[in-house]
Amino acid sequence: MHLTIKSLLATSAALAMLWPALAQANPITIADPGYATAQGTAYVVKVLLEEQLGKEVEAVKAGSVPVIWEALNRNGGEIDIWTDVWLPNQQALVDQYAGEGGKVKLAANSYAGTQGYCTTKATTDKHDIHSVFDLADPAKAAVFSADGKGKGKIWIGAAGWLSTNIETVRARDYGFADFFELQTTDEAVATADLDAAVKAGTGWIGYCYGPHQNFARYALEVLEEPKHDDAAWTFVEPSDPNWLEKSSIKSVYKDAAIHIAYSRSLAESAPEVAAILEKVTFTTDAVSKLAFAIAVEGKAPDDAARDWIAANPDVVAGWTGN
Repeated sequence: MHLTIKSLLATSAALAMLWPALAQANPITIADPGYATAQGTAYVVKVLLEEQLGKEVEAVKAGSVPVIWEALNRNGGEIDIWTDVWLPNQQALVDQYAGEGGKVKLAANSYAGTQGYCTTKATTDKHDIHSVFDLADPAKAAVFSADGKGKGKIWIGAAGWLSTNIETVRARDYGFADFFELQTTDEAVATADLDAAVKAGTGWIGYCYGPHQNFARYALEVLEEPKHDDAAWTFVEPSDPNWLEKSSIKSVYKDAAIHIAYSRSLAESAPEVAAILEKVTFTTDAVSKLAFAIAVEGKAPDDAARDWIAANPDVVAGWTGN
């Protein structure tokens, strides 16, 4: 009996020594929300960690942005890394999950993003539509209808995007909501509609953001808006039942800062990964090109990421110190 207990104690001690390694045995998970810009950055990070640190990394098909943040905050490996944190769009989620008591860390580095309304340059030139306020003209709104006579159609984003709620407010406060059907569809559907409109020479308009592959693919024009004014920008989260009535937005977005977020548990279990994540940053042009390779050229995200890493050794060396 004494020998059995001794053996058990030895086994327990060995397991205790192995526990840190076992705790890191699960793959690192990174969110893949399905749209090309976020896939571009996510898979560059994925391939980087695999090739530079020998980590096992799994891309996880993710849902809406709030769901991604909830998964990050669980610290259970559902999602360890999220590479598409747009601020100020996701500021409320950052405050909730990366603030005091939260289980998420926000990397300090960021790159610039822009948001607004885009249509084709052919449409703006033909119909003299250059400002967001032109959309409140029923005749000009009709340019974006199926028959050129009725209500126009404007894509305001995908369901689950925080920007889609913001766009609902902006459409009302810019005065054009009554003249348009506000469409919320997957981005792939909106892009297919844009492509069809370009080929047919008809009108299309929608929410747009950069970096994005469409700026490399089509001749687009971003409509003019009033200069950003913090005093003219009040957005209340939809968790408030009266969010729409309490919100008021009458100016262009402030240029976004796009960050990487990662779980605090990852920082604790793999500090070398966190060290790299704190150094990784992109340029708007680089992400647009990555997205173009994925969405337009049809490359698998892994392949697009490997090609980009191979073509940018100096950038990668700056991240890894190699």
